[in-house]
Amino acid sequence: MKRLSIFALSMILGWGNLHAQTTQFLDGNHVIQRISTSSKYLLLPVEESQENDHIRVIQDNKVVRELNCRLAINKTDYFVPLLLDGLAEGEAMLDISMTRGNATAPSGGQVAIKDFTCWKQMKYSDTFDTQNREKYRPVYHHTPLWGWMNDPNGMFYKDGVWHLYFQHNPYGSQWENMTWGHSTSRDLINWTFEGEAVEPDAWGTIFSGSSVVDKDNTAGFGKGAIVAYYTSAGAVQKQCMAYSTDNGKTFTKYANNPVLTSEIADFRDPHVFWNEDAKLWNLILSEKQHMKIYSSKNLKDWTFESDFGEGYGCHDGVWECPDLMKMPVSSSLSASTDSKGQSSDPKVQSSNLKVQSQKWLLICNLNPGGPFGGSATQYFVGTFDGHKFVCEDASSETKWMDWGKDHYATVTFDNAPDGRHVALPWMSNWQYANQVPTKQYRSANGLPRDLGLFSYQGETYCSVKPSKEVMDAFAKTPAKRLSEACRVDVQLRGNATIVLSNRQGESVTMTYNAAKETFEMDRTKSGDTSFSDEFAAVTKAPTRGKIHTLQIFIDKSSIEVFDVEGKMAMSNIVFPSSPYTQLSVKGGKARIFGLR
Repeated sequence: MKRLSIFALSMILGWGNLHAQTTQFLDGNHVIQRISTSSKYLLLPVEESQENDHIRVIQDNKVVRELNCRLAINKTDYFVPLLLDGLAEGEAMLDISMTRGNATAPSGGQVAIKDFTCWKQMKYSDTFDTQNREKYRPVYHHTPLWGWMNDPNGMFYKDGVWHLYFQHNPYGSQWENMTWGHSTSRDLINWTFEGEAVEPDAWGTIFSGSSVVDKDNTAGFGKGAIVAYYTSAGAVQKQCMAYSTDNGKTFTKYANNPVLTSEIADFRDPHVFWNEDAKLWNLILSEKQHMKIYSSKNLKDWTFESDFGEGYGCHDGVWECPDLMKMPVSSSLSASTDSKGQSSDPKVQSSNLKVQSQKWLLICNLNPGGPFGGSATQYFVGTFDGHKFVCEDASSETKWMDWGKDHYATVTFDNAPDGRHVALPWMSNWQYANQVPTKQYRSANGLPRDLGLFSYQGETYCSVKPSKEVMDAFAKTPAKRLSEACRVDVQLRGNATIVLSNRQGESVTMTYNAAKETFEMDRTKSGDTSFSDEFAAVTKAPTRGKIHTLQIFIDKSSIEVFDVEGKMAMSNIVFPSSPYTQLSVKGGKARIFGLR
């Protein structure tokens, strides 16, 4: 047990006034706050409408941590925890640079810095309440327990556990303070938050990247070590490395960081993978509006091989978060059906797939420039020999992996079982991600999905199907009614209209046109759309042939639709006033499946 100082004891017992005795106001924009480190957390009050203040945590005259936080002026929207457990026993100082010395009160008057709400409501605690306080938090999608989340990072599978790292702001629910948060799962549905795995250092905050399982100890950190590559975002962006010998719980940063640098400002999101054909490691990363490809034998020393991207695909925004993988091309995508023409198994049967070749899929996330505005995921198909990717698509053609507005930063897990390529997207859009109507947390991941390739009219496309672990989460016996977290399978007879609605008259309308081979979703009346002019939208997808069965995954704040054969996917978030409890289907027959 830590020895309590007189200062710490006074705080616990309520002796004195924290504001009066421990806060020093300096030049009108600068505050020094003395704190005790005897508790596990200092809870910081946040007001989202304010600007970020810069906080330096100082002990023994050294800066031990830095962060930005929107400290409360007029009211507290929520608290975020500043972890004190790792600090030396005793006291520390918060050196706070305020963005404003005076602020405007709701009444229109001025609030002096000494009267800001944050000084009165900062408090110590040995616990932090993460109980869900949000009506829109999904039931079966991954979300951060608190704070902001965007890109999935560093994902791998090992010893029966799926590891997901993600861009996380632990000090607020808007983008800032990028770290790698860490969650684990054994079924891709139920996730446990493991804390912050990779935190900012002298090289900068921690942007996106990847991890690999080094089975043969090529890097020298140990057989089966986890080697992570990430972008350090300081004055410039550069690539750094860390490794873990405890299956991804903790990481040691490589002493010789940074490993890769560039003269170009946008230089980020390294994705590493073992190339079995070439017997070497490859690394692909984004540099402005093209990809750079490297090779290595030891995960430390990298040789530049080639660039890809000039003249190909969409260039309306910055290219980000690449991935590159080899997979078979299936010439048939027929699903098995029962005697009634309904899918007897919503997963495509592998026995029906005829493999005709192997090709490479290059994933390229783009912001802005998506088909309906903002961020989205495009891809390219071609060949790769470990040195150069050659695209077989027409240079003017853009292929989209998902046709909703909320599918971005999609990358795959390393070392997935059975040779699968399991991808996970960030389910939001940079047009409005910071404004969606949640506060305890912001953003969810889309459903895990298995990627493949299929042929249609002489071209090769990416197939997208919910992972088998997702399907296993649902009951086998149909339910009688719609719920806020369920799956709806719709067997189509031709043209179809599917409407989800609630008692408030809010609705989402989905339309399938068999002749035109299109599917669209209208969320303009889905619920709250007031937070952004860019949110209300109708999204439309080609279906690459006829659709026989649709799978519609409904969670509290999302609707994801898949063709059962994998030819079309569409992901959109929604914010209804109350759950959609009414289902109308014209041109098909629906069956509802609840969670197990």
